[in-house]
Amino acid sequence: MSNVVSNVPAVMLLKSMVPGFADPHSAWLALAMASTLAGNLTITGSVANLIVVESAKPDVEVSFWDYFRVGVPITALTLATGIAWLSWIR
Repeated sequence: MSNVVSNVPAVMLLKSMVPGFADPHSAWLALAMASTLAGNLTITGSVANLIVVESAKPDVEVSFWDYFRVGVPITALTLATGIAWLSWIR
């Protein structure tokens, strides 16, 4: 969802669901982690991504698919690491 509507709106849409989880504290941590790290998946997932890609335009063209090809493994790895970390500290 972070890549469709950006991180802040995604969290605002999901915040009403968090209190209904069995462990709201862990749910907030998971939501914070996922919304932040999921922004790495695509160029439009984060405003910072857009700024960097636009700033690079005079020197290099970065297409959506170029970014996505790198974003998928990075996002998968960081989310897996985050899930492992949250499971470990819990």
